[in-house]
Amino acid sequence: MSDTPRSDAAVAGDAALSPPPIVRIRNLSKHYVRGDQAVPVLTDITLDIPEGDFLALMGPSGSGKSTLLNLIAGIDKPSGGELTVGGLNIAQLSEAELADWRAANIGFIFQFYNLMPVLTAFENVELPLMLTDLSRSDRRERVELALSLVGLADRMKHYPNELSGGQQQRVAIARAIITDPTLIVADEPTGDLDKKSAADVLALLQQLNREMGKTIIMVTHDPGAVRAARHVTHLEKGELLGTEVVSGE
Repeated sequence: MSDTPRSDAAVAGDAALSPPPIVRIRNLSKHYVRGDQAVPVLTDITLDIPEGDFLALMGPSGSGKSTLLNLIAGIDKPSGGELTVGGLNIAQLSEAELADWRAANIGFIFQFYNLMPVLTAFENVELPLMLTDLSRSDRRERVELALSLVGLADRMKHYPNELSGGQQQRVAIARAIITDPTLIVADEPTGDLDKKSAADVLALLQQLNREMGKTIIMVTHDPGAVRAARHVTHLEKGELLGTEVVSGE
């Protein structure tokens, strides 16, 4: 091996070959005002999330993990610091611009599914596409493909109350991916499921990440759910404790 020092240009060239992180966070803080007091929730968070990662945000209740997820998803705005997603500083967007950005770039998965009870599985998945210019036939094709991907092609005409919890969460996942989002954000996606249904949902998220290259950020307090991710970031009392590679990955 050569001992010749590498030039600055060569080092810069290597850096240029590495794609920038899809989420870049620098010195991020968030506080809420209660009366005359500013209550800190997140303090000096710096984090990079590469494209194609499956990151678990883990910590006890009140650690700030859901707040961090909401900031990344553009649901809330930081009090200070820098937050870019796909190279865009989303903290600088207006509320209307944020709404359009979320619709185009973020797929949401919630603990309690957030399905419309009066709509069928097909209609729930189709909802995000109603804001697009796609034709009815194109929407149908996409919805059928998404429901097939999550194993519910035979349940598309069923209403949420006719589906199990695991099936409802899979409908929610189909809805989350229907617009081909930049990021999938999942807030305790297995928190309301039995062990088998939770394992099925986590396996589906892994499939979306590893086979389709989707970037997933998942909030959880369950060590079992963390094992599905590629990396885990620990938060406690609003501070980032570090990021680790998940065992066996």
